Amino acid sequence: MWYLYILRCGDGTLYTGITTDVARRLEAHRCGKGAKYTRGRGPLELAYQEACSNHSEALKREAAVKRLSRMEKEQLIGR
Repeated sequence: MWYLYILRCGDGTLYTGITTDVARRLEAHRCGKGAKYTRGRGPLELAYQEACSNHSEALKREAAVKRLSRMEKEQLIGR
């Protein structure tokens, strides 16, 4: 099982990614071993996650979410 996730960074920005283990990936981001974008932008909060059936579906969903506007992402998150 793959997951799409959205993190809310300490500076208010949103980061979107995919993983097979959301908790492990969030911890990697928090330790500075995740994406370069999230380094120095803490604290990081998991804002959203969505299950995808396989890697290909997760990649497609990630690309679609990254194309959304900030407002659309906030609506997806439920804020």
